[in-house]
Parts: sequence; C-alpha cells; structure tokens
Amino acid sequence: LAIELGCGFVARSFAGDPRQLVSLLKAAVSHNGTAIIDVISPCVTFNNHEGSTKSYKHAKEIDTPLHEIGYVPFYEQITVDYEEGDVRDVTMHDGSVLQLKKLGKDYDPTDRFAADHAIHQSHRDKTLLTGLIYFDEHIPDFSQIKNLVDAPLASLQEKDLRPPKETLDEIMQSLM
Repeated sequence: LAIELGCGFVARSFAGDPRQLVSLLKAAVSHNGTAIIDVISPCVTFNNHEGSTKSYKHAKEIDTPLHEIGYVPFYEQITVDYEEGDVRDVTMHDGSVLQLKKLGKDYDPTDRFAADHAIHQSHRDKTLLTGLIYFDEHIPDFSQIKNLVDAPLASLQEKDLRPPKETLDEIMQSLM
C-alpha cells in the first residue's frame, strides 16, 4: 500500500533483529521523503523491569493512565540473527509461528515491479519479507509536491499565507 501511495522508502524488520532494524531506521531517517517501516514486534514486556524507562511501573508514575492494566505476564525478548536470503521460523510467546524471509543481496529495492512481485510472492508463501523492500530517491517529498516554502509555516506572516482577493474570487467563480 505504501508503494502504491508514492512512498519512496518502504521496509519491514523484526524487532528481535536489531542489526537489520537499526540500519533500516538510520536509512529511513536520512531519506529525503516519506519513509515507512513496518516493525514486527512480538512483545515489549522484556523491558518491564525495575529501572527501565519503558516499564509499566515507570509509565504509570509519569503518565496519566488511560486504562488500568491489571496483569501483564513477563516474557523474554525474542531475538533472531540470520543471513540475507534466508528464511527463519520464529516462535512467538503465544506459540504461534512467524516465517521471516530476509531479502537477499541480489534483490534490487529500486525495481518497483520486483518489489510488488516479491510482496505478492511472500503472501503466497505465507512469509514476511524483511529488509528494504522499495527505494526510490527521485520521488519528490511532501514539501515539493505541495510546493511549500522552506520557512516553517508557523513563522510566516498572514499576508504570506492568504491568497489575494482576486485569486479567491477566481476559485469561487470556478465552483459556481
């Protein structure tokens, strides 16, 4: 869907594969345009320990709770380390199994048709592709598409933001 909507950086990774995930996050942040990363994350309860800033206790102390969480079981973090092109079964805490397929070195993420084909093939094979699925550095970013100025919109004066009366009259006339 992200590719169809014009996103220039589309990736997926598994939270338990930090080597791949960190690389993808760094690349996404440096991408000049819209970047989407689907992160498969089985559980965050491995951070639920004393001293963690991501624990439920810490969140409860510093935040306004929306819901009362009575019991959350503790689970060990699931990690994987596998090579490009390999397929790995990963058993989740509930016993379900995900089949992850890391894209190979021969995969070309700049080929949109190959990306579409790889996604459809992974659906047929019931695998989840991980890695950089699609990349196009030539897709204009949102500010280019919308022809926005370089200055932050909050710093612009009203006269710079409001079209002249003639332009508004033309728009109104075109709608009648």
